[in-house]
Amino acid sequence: MEYNRDIKNRLSRIEGQIRGVMKMMEEDKHCKEVVTQLSAIRSAVDRSIGLIVAKNLEICIREANENGQNAEEAIEEAVNMIVKSR
Repeated sequence: MEYNRDIKNRLSRIEGQIRGVMKMMEEDKHCKEVVTQLSAIRSAVDRSIGLIVAKNLEICIREANENGQNAEEAIEEAVNMIVKSR
């Protein structure tokens, strides 16, 4: 699977958010602020996972259709990936 610029940009933003949290910790920011930022990071990671799984599923279904195969296995695998990520 080829990862597009959008997903790479998302991960770069997450990386920046993590660096920001580390800086907040070094500056002894209140735990509420740190937890709020960590929650935002978790949400961003979850959205990134969803996009990657959705794109992969799209590709797998298209390939299954082209090869005359059933796409059920690809769908089941995608659902399992999402469940495991939680």
